[in-house]
Amino acid sequence: MENVLEVKNLVVDIRTQKGIIHAVRDVSFSLRQGETLAVVGESGCGKSMTMKAVMQILPKNARITDGQVLFHGKDLSKYSDRRMEKLRGSDISMIFQDPMTSLNPTMKIGKQIEEVLKLHRKEMTPDERRKRVVELLDLVGISNPETRYGQYPHQLSGGQRQRVDIAMALACDPDVLIADEPTTALDVTIQAQILDLMRELQKKVRTSIIIITHNLGVVANIADRVAVMYGGKIVETGDVRDIFYSPAHEYTKALLDSIPGAGDKERLHPIPGTPPGLMKPPAGCPFAARCRQTMEVCEKFMPDFYDQGTAHRAACWMLDPRAKEA
Repeated sequence: MENVLEVKNLVVDIRTQKGIIHAVRDVSFSLRQGETLAVVGESGCGKSMTMKAVMQILPKNARITDGQVLFHGKDLSKYSDRRMEKLRGSDISMIFQDPMTSLNPTMKIGKQIEEVLKLHRKEMTPDERRKRVVELLDLVGISNPETRYGQYPHQLSGGQRQRVDIAMALACDPDVLIADEPTTALDVTIQAQILDLMRELQKKVRTSIIIITHNLGVVANIADRVAVMYGGKIVETGDVRDIFYSPAHEYTKALLDSIPGAGDKERLHPIPGTPPGLMKPPAGCPFAARCRQTMEVCEKFMPDFYDQGTAHRAACWMLDPRAKEA
């Protein structure tokens, strides 16, 4: 199946007064047509910064210093702001993290979605734009779309605002939809509804989805493949079943161990310590300082990726054949 998006050896640095933060370090992954890729990891591991680099919406003090972002074979990292403006919202869209703040409180819902169509579908008349917005609101499951068209964000619940964000992102039928923690601010019932909605929409429009999350329950419900990030690097990739039933990296295992089970009366198993500072990232495995299996080589050298099956790879020294002897 064709890759819609390929990220190759991406490096993103952030300049601060105290020095350079190496936020994304040699990250590579691909996204196939119609699939859902989940990018998981703790806060600060580089998930959102990676996707902002894909969208070319990095902060002013951040820049791509190496690597490629290939969209249908064309390197977006070489695109000018003007060329990217034509792609953003049209071919690649993003649902931002907080539906409470990502909408303009002074504009009516319908007009905010129409702005996307005005920018990317200039041939549409005002009546056609309004009709399309009403269709989108209905598509994402908002009741009385004609009425909601003329309402302001504060008149909608959190779940409805998240649906408006999704409608806005889908307005131009993008090839790639990036969802940054789309269920974080919502209660459990609404989370399930939003995930069901994204699955249904993907079947209808065949959009490829990247979902950024630290919630492994979300991953189990929606993902086809998973990329686990830690310390600005991807440490393991595989199908969702591989990650949940045969995790290979010690960090992935620790994440899964920290999930409380239903009716579990045992103590939780948190991961001790904190993620490494990325101003001076460790020379070896980024998880070495918190890992229960750390060897001397882990602290000094970055491990290579080891194949664990079809499309399942992990960068961990414990997978080296020599580790058993050690």
